Amino acid sequence: MRKFVWSMLVLLSVGWGSASAQEIVSSDTTVCEVNQTPQPTDDHYRIVTNRFWDNWFILANIGEHAFVGDYGSVGKFSGLLSPDFNVGIGKWFTPGIGAKLQFGIGNSKGYSKEDTHYTYGDWLTNGDGIPYLKSKNKWWDLNVSAMFNLSRLFCGYEGKISDKLMNQFIASVGIGGLHHRAIKAQRNEWSGHFELQYSRFFDKEKKFSLDLKARAMLYQTNFDGITLKSTGENSVWFDANLGFSVGFTYYFKKRHWDRCMPCENPIYINNVIAAPATIVNECPEYGVLEFYVFFPNNYSGRNDAPTMVDAPVNAIDYLASGIFTQTKFDNTDAVAQRLASGASLSGLKTSDIPTQKAGEAPEIAGVTRGYEMSLSPISLSMDAESMNRFKEQTGYYYAPMYCQGNTWHYRVDTETAMQKLISEDNYKEGQSFGLNAHSGLGIVEQNMRPGADSKLVSFADIYAAVENNKGNVALASDSATVGRLNEIFEKGRLLYVVAEGLATSQDNYIGENAEEIGLERNKKLAYNRAFTVVNWLKTNPKFKNMPGNAFLVNALVNPVVELNDESVQGLNAKVKRSVKVRIFYAID
Repeated sequence: MRKFVWSMLVLLSVGWGSASAQEIVSSDTTVCEVNQTPQPTDDHYRIVTNRFWDNWFILANIGEHAFVGDYGSVGKFSGLLSPDFNVGIGKWFTPGIGAKLQFGIGNSKGYSKEDTHYTYGDWLTNGDGIPYLKSKNKWWDLNVSAMFNLSRLFCGYEGKISDKLMNQFIASVGIGGLHHRAIKAQRNEWSGHFELQYSRFFDKEKKFSLDLKARAMLYQTNFDGITLKSTGENSVWFDANLGFSVGFTYYFKKRHWDRCMPCENPIYINNVIAAPATIVNECPEYGVLEFYVFFPNNYSGRNDAPTMVDAPVNAIDYLASGIFTQTKFDNTDAVAQRLASGASLSGLKTSDIPTQKAGEAPEIAGVTRGYEMSLSPISLSMDAESMNRFKEQTGYYYAPMYCQGNTWHYRVDTETAMQKLISEDNYKEGQSFGLNAHSGLGIVEQNMRPGADSKLVSFADIYAAVENNKGNVALASDSATVGRLNEIFEKGRLLYVVAEGLATSQDNYIGENAEEIGLERNKKLAYNRAFTVVNWLKTNPKFKNMPGNAFLVNALVNPVVELNDESVQGLNAKVKRSVKVRIFYAID
């Protein structure tokens, strides 16, 4: 038995050692300057393995089982039922693979036609006239099992704080050593263990689970002391305890896995898609275009177009030439009455106003079009005079976005609309620096440090070249730059596009695990912003000859910039709510 315990401990340590050497590969990665370790993307099937003392858990369960032996059909089924109890400790090496060491104690009740170490009482006779004795086999068992989290193996790892996979299924298979107790002739033997476990978690960190298990313990056929060599009867090839149990598991910290290793000075590496091996007389001109797209607070455009066909609001067109929140009041008469009486407008129904390409959208006197496309902010006043003057020009009243206690004066994502900001001023665009316009490139260059190998242009320049150079975008772009861009798009070969999203650390969630939840929310905003810009370029006719895998969204190690500014409308906050895009091209 001592040798068996040592062998199980060795198995646990070997399992950890092999799991920690997991290979991590990514098509778009970052490399840490310190150890040059490749970092994974946010792929649900990729994680960084933890240290040996992380991801441990304890468990306990109590259950009932039926003993399956050679004479199980002699007496009533109720006479085969017995309780058992188990405690254990284990470790997950990855979200899907782990091991556990369990100690169980119980007994196995049944029937026998022979007098053995486990029979007791007087001889009985069943309805067929067959004489038999009752038996009880007392035991304890020590076993080790490999665990497979089927939910995570099939669906991927859901993340360290997530309401996904609150219900999980786990399969276990293992081997144990069993000791028969309370008999004169001491016996030890091997046991096989199989479990199918359903675990229900009750919090997003998944610290505690309620477990329901279907269990099987298998033994050689003489587990109950019956060999049947002298009887001539046919014996089943094994004895077993088959049953169900209920219990719990508690998971110790660290109980989660990270997507990538921490790195203070990441270097971003992108796979280069090689140009076709075409022999030409002259060397081609290779170049890089770099531009930034700046977004309002709490907006990524992921829920708007271009990811949704025929969406009422196009995220990129909203940034280029949209107005206010791109929302209107449906009942103009009701608005007029309330404006006249000074009543609140918050209870009135609103709907989206479809966006239009720049140049197709008519100019409205005194109304700014586009976010950070000029030095005038996009938010409008909600006073009666301004709203009535707008309605006289357009036929409708513009409306903010109402969400519970929040009133937004610029467009936000539906999933972030409920997030409470520090002050009322933060719900309005009170100032603009023209960051998306060509005139704002000086500020962008000072704050974003573009690559030395690239040509910096503005979002307005790119939009004018790939969509049209009319309306407010024509005022925000530079005609010479747009001409050069058109030359590149028409005569050149576009090789690949890389986008990286950024967000700020500004988050006002104050509940449990506020820091982690705020970080995850801002990471999602950063990624979604990059996804929105890439999707726009990917579906644009100017990029139609590029393969799908030539568009990359880099999942940065840390896309969230730490800010202590309480205002979301300051320059420090605005320049970090952005997407950096690099377009690699060649002109033959």
